[in-house]
Amino acid sequence: MKRLALQSRSEQEQNSKVLLYEILNISWPAFIELVMSTLFGMVDMVMVGQLGPAAIAAVGLTNQPFMLLLSVFAALNVGTTTLVAWNIGARNLKEARSVSRQSLICAFVLGLIISILGFISARKIITFMGAKADTINDATLYFQIVSAGLIFQTITMCITASLRGVGETRIPMMYNVGANLLNVFGNYVLIYGKLGFPMWGVAGAAASTTFSRLVACLAGLYVIFLSRKSKILLSIKDDYRPDWNILKQIFTIGIPSALEQFFLQSGLMLFAKTVSGLGTSIYAAHQIGLNINGLTFSPSQAFSVAATTLVGQSLGARNIKKAEKYANLIHHIGMGVACFIGFMFILFSHYITRIYTSDFTVAAMAGTVLKIMALAQPGQSTQLILAGALRGAGDTIYPLIASFSGIWIFRVIVAYIFVYIFHWGLIGAWVAMVLDQYTRSAIIYLRFISGKWKTANLQRNQPKVSKHQRASL
Repeated sequence: MKRLALQSRSEQEQNSKVLLYEILNISWPAFIELVMSTLFGMVDMVMVGQLGPAAIAAVGLTNQPFMLLLSVFAALNVGTTTLVAWNIGARNLKEARSVSRQSLICAFVLGLIISILGFISARKIITFMGAKADTINDATLYFQIVSAGLIFQTITMCITASLRGVGETRIPMMYNVGANLLNVFGNYVLIYGKLGFPMWGVAGAAASTTFSRLVACLAGLYVIFLSRKSKILLSIKDDYRPDWNILKQIFTIGIPSALEQFFLQSGLMLFAKTVSGLGTSIYAAHQIGLNINGLTFSPSQAFSVAATTLVGQSLGARNIKKAEKYANLIHHIGMGVACFIGFMFILFSHYITRIYTSDFTVAAMAGTVLKIMALAQPGQSTQLILAGALRGAGDTIYPLIASFSGIWIFRVIVAYIFVYIFHWGLIGAWVAMVLDQYTRSAIIYLRFISGKWKTANLQRNQPKVSKHQRASL
């Protein structure tokens, strides 16, 4: 009996090591991609910041409207990743490619629409965001230039969603990091007028962003059409007519995620509007805090990608127990990483913010923001990672409920009360953010431990596993 117990324990440890290897194999490229994208975004803001607080505020005013415009693609991307993962788990590569093809068509059409809408509505959007006289012209021009290239970003996002469903996270890492490197170089040349180019300032940052997104889009298209390095290999000779059954499955899973992103981004836009009313310097400090905060999101988002992929593939293969093991292990790892980053931000907050600006007042306010933000890390990690697991199961309703409750109660209503009625200013806005994160975390966690997500969509949407399909791979 003792020998059997030791053998069983040894097998469990070996299985845990295998699971850990698979988690890290998917999550580390996504982590590198997200961290590098965040760091490059920070460098982008630092480079713009050398033009002054007004330039930081001008670019910062555009962030939430852009995220709101892109929120519709959450339906497409979440649905695509989940369906591709299910079909890969079921050994149905042909259907996984069909899902990717239909998703690409939608990305092109919807991307073209939002590019046009963003360009023609730029000034109205920036005015609504509360731009001051010293920021409105730069912010409008920046918004127009970047809007023109949104179609490239939407196509790239769609390709990345398909590749993540397969578990191929290294390829998106390579083309996204490469594009961000190009963006930094373009910033240097176009913002400051180097190598014979004119000094375009904020407009130069926008032009560099748009061009780098075009390059990433072309690289992604090369991967899925020509490189033969991915399981998602498409051809221009394929049938690109709409397949309404596949599109229905994509949007059945994805529409709650689109609504989640809409409520999230619209709420964050109103949150930004609340803070922008405090003045340019305070909003610049807020924007620096948000920019650095993106770094704390990166590990949890990377583990969320791994959770969606591995839970989805496990459920596609009808292995519910394995799906649960993946979700729990990823959550525990992600929590440790997020808490460590939060602790480092508490220790070095003011040193980090001084990189962004020579204005001591702005840097001091941003440093205080980082310390408040660090307190939110456990809640933020839990809600991001476990929401990823739920999405892998196609259970997208509860992330929607969590985001609506947390964002609209705390970042919209409570933040306004803290800022303008209690007169807590910028600190009040960020205290509301902490409350938002823990509200979302509680809702997501309760859904996860209920276990209902394991079979919520298993019978209704998932592909059948056949011996023929297994043999095809």
